Order: sequence, then structure tokens, then C-alpha cells
Amino acid sequence: MSDTPIIDFISISPTTVQEYTDDIIITISYTDGDGDLGENNPDINNLFVEDNRNGIEYKFRIPELSPSGSTITIEGNFNIKINGSGITNSSTSQQVNYAIYVKDRAGNKSNIITTSSITIQK
Repeated sequence: MSDTPIIDFISISPTTVQEYTDDIIITISYTDGDGDLGENNPDINNLFVEDNRNGIEYKFRIPELSPSGSTITIEGNFNIKINGSGITNSSTSQQVNYAIYVKDRAGNKSNIITTSSITIQK
């Protein structure tokens, strides 16, 4: 089992959202061989979601998932909420997908996954 976290894309919903109104929920799974994914320090971000249209990165904190110093394999799912995205060009609807990765406390960066596309409408 790898000490570097591994993530997989599960789902993104809904498939069509109203601009600035609807939340987007992305579900990913994670596995970390040494259990050091997650952080109790509120100033440290360890989950990164990039909007592939404009490169804007949303930063989140995964709370500590196993006790410090333990080396157990951990796995599970996360739901990530993106609040009210907007359209970045002059159209009335736009496709968007997101690139996602995590970092563990040792600084190991996971693989990067890309969500399927959804539509944002005015």
C-alpha cells in the first residue's frame, strides 16, 4: 500500500446547475497507506479543486482522519461542495469540469483526477 494518497472520481451532481444559485457536489474516494491524510490545523489546506475553465483553485481542509503517529491504511469518500459557480464567458450556458488532488501531512501529493462535465446555465 502506498504512503502517497490515491483518489478516484465517483460523481458530480447535479448535471445542470443554475448560475450562482445551485451548489455542485463532487464525491471522491481516497486511500492512504500510512493514514496521514487530513489536518487538524485550520490554516492548512490539503484538498484542492481547480476549475478547468479559468484555473481558479478552491482550497479545502480535510480534517485529521486517523490519530497522529499511527500508520494505518485509511480509505473512504469525501463530498466536496462548490458554492454557486458562474459562467466565465458571454454565453447563456457553459460546460465545466474540475481537477482535484489532495496532499497528506508528509507533503505527498495524490494523483490528479478530473470530474465529468456539468452544465452551468443562466
